Amino acid sequence: MQKLIENWKNEEEIAHIHGWDFSHINDRYRETTDFGWDYKATVLRYLSPEKRLLDLDTGGGEFLLSLGHPNTNLAATEGFPPNVELCKETLLPLGIDFKEADCKKYLPFDDESFDIVINRHGDFNEKEIFRVLKKGGIFITQQVGAANDRALVDLLLSKETPLPFPEQYLSVVSEKFKNCGFEIVEGKEAFGNITFYDVGALVWFARIIEWEFPNFSVDTCLDGLLSAQKIIEEKGFVEGRTHRFLLVARKVENKL
Repeated sequence: MQKLIENWKNEEEIAHIHGWDFSHINDRYRETTDFGWDYKATVLRYLSPEKRLLDLDTGGGEFLLSLGHPNTNLAATEGFPPNVELCKETLLPLGIDFKEADCKKYLPFDDESFDIVINRHGDFNEKEIFRVLKKGGIFITQQVGAANDRALVDLLLSKETPLPFPEQYLSVVSEKFKNCGFEIVEGKEAFGNITFYDVGALVWFARIIEWEFPNFSVDTCLDGLLSAQKIIEEKGFVEGRTHRFLLVARKVENKL
């Protein structure tokens, strides 16, 4: 048991992320990726070469670059300092209009600058999105829902741990956008599974996803980790539930 705990503390110590790269635990966990929609295919359905696109909270720009869109019609924001530096190194030399920004506050772009704004698992401000979109422009987002990973949070921390984003439900977010001057074009919500095959991988994950596992550490959450270890020894894995939703909204021309 002492060796296990030492291993967990090592995972805790080395936990870091470059862009949005989970390769460190690739063979040690599995997560539902098919929620009944394809985010990239959805973006491409609304995209054409002449359209100007903004990617909010772009991470390291990996998804943005995968779209194959003309760089001169691309812009991106990011607020997490390590990813900001990565974007400066990778996106700016390509001629992509990258700016550091907190997407919950102000977007450093002119009014009606973009045909499409996209956001995958990042922050957003519906009023700022309305402002920077052209009339009839499209906003596309895939979001992590409020109930994401709650069974694992309950196991490691406490059932009393507050939801980090309690309004992250499709119905709530859709209503916010409608009130701001959008019409809802598409809306889908789904739940999936997330499975860990060793506790060390779960430790690494909990340290990375710190907003869902606040104040997590091996020392303070040892009882929960030991419970997870017992479950893995009995079943071969420990499992939680994931929560996602997709929203496509169009800026209505004659509102606001």
